[in-house]
Amino acid sequence: MEKEQMRKRPRLAWDVPPEPEAQRALELGGEGLRKRRASPPKRDDDRDGHYVFNLGENLTPRYKILSKMGEGTFGRVLECWDRQTREYVAVKVVRSIKKYRDAAMIEVDVLQRLTKNDRGNSCCVQFRDWFDYRNHICIVFEKLGPSLFDFLKRNKYYPFPVDLVREFGRQLLESVAYMHDLRLIHTDLKPENILLVSPEYVKLPSSKRVSSDETEFRCLPKSSAIKLIDFGSTAFDNQNHSSTVCTRHYRAPEIILGLGWTFPCDLWSIGCILVELCTGKALFQTHENLEHLAMMERVLGPLPEHMVRRANRGAEKYFRHGSRLNWPEGAISRESIRAVKKLDSLKDLISRRVEHSTSSLIDLLHGLLKYDPTERLTAQQALDHPFFRNPTS
Repeated sequence: MEKEQMRKRPRLAWDVPPEPEAQRALELGGEGLRKRRASPPKRDDDRDGHYVFNLGENLTPRYKILSKMGEGTFGRVLECWDRQTREYVAVKVVRSIKKYRDAAMIEVDVLQRLTKNDRGNSCCVQFRDWFDYRNHICIVFEKLGPSLFDFLKRNKYYPFPVDLVREFGRQLLESVAYMHDLRLIHTDLKPENILLVSPEYVKLPSSKRVSSDETEFRCLPKSSAIKLIDFGSTAFDNQNHSSTVCTRHYRAPEIILGLGWTFPCDLWSIGCILVELCTGKALFQTHENLEHLAMMERVLGPLPEHMVRRANRGAEKYFRHGSRLNWPEGAISRESIRAVKKLDSLKDLISRRVEHSTSSLIDLLHGLLKYDPTERLTAQQALDHPFFRNPTS
């Protein structure tokens, strides 16, 4: 990552009716579609290098643009109708800027490797095709449902039941174990990059009441099937690793301390994600390193001295008197101090929210959130944990 940024949230779309254009594409039938395959007029990109389009236009003669599904620093994701396979697809249209084009080609390389080795049981999104269109790398994927973050947000951050979290966790760990076996490190695991396969959901009455005569409802996905997406930051184990990776909230301590990183950084992110799915809130809601480390110590206890002693020069300023964190003396504001004080130990955070399987879940989370990456559970070790093997424990 080039610089620290606030998290950008994708557009909320999981319970929004289909765009009228999408319905028309089906109603037109083959003959009508063939008459509308002309390429759109060439336009300049916008000032940020995004492809400029109108709904209903073509993205090559094969793909008809139906709606915009999301936008990020990389570009935009468009819902398209694939005239060849006659199905909806998601097309990632990358900005026409060299660094994003280069990153997109790395992602294509990763996707091809994942697809080539897939035995049909991978929980990674299906890669269909890629092409270069008017200086934009376009990557075609199967169309999936909402992200787990979108679902949480539209559900007023109501946490998922622990049995559903178990199924999400199992699939996420399987996809990461598969990547690690191929010597690939995702480096950007977060609820935004985990998509439900189906957008369908059910409404259930909540225990909360809005008023004496009005019941609040919460939503649950009909299916627990998920897929991992966004391999634009994926690193090969044998390449030089940049100093900073992972979206802030899910960043492992070894990255902040400048100790180098490899496969275990993905497992730390998974630990943070599982806590968020159980509680409805990100575990470490921060945008500053010292506050982030103070939050870690509040939830997990003191950082190990041997990691602090090896911290790089950029991280030395976070400590004083040897290995003691410079907190709260070094806090940037009283609000920052209050944010850290609001947190509880990991055990208390989970016990307040989870009704059963509490002890095995807490033990799993402690294994995933070990400070020392050499002591952290691997993806396969986590899959063998009693939380997944013995659901009643």
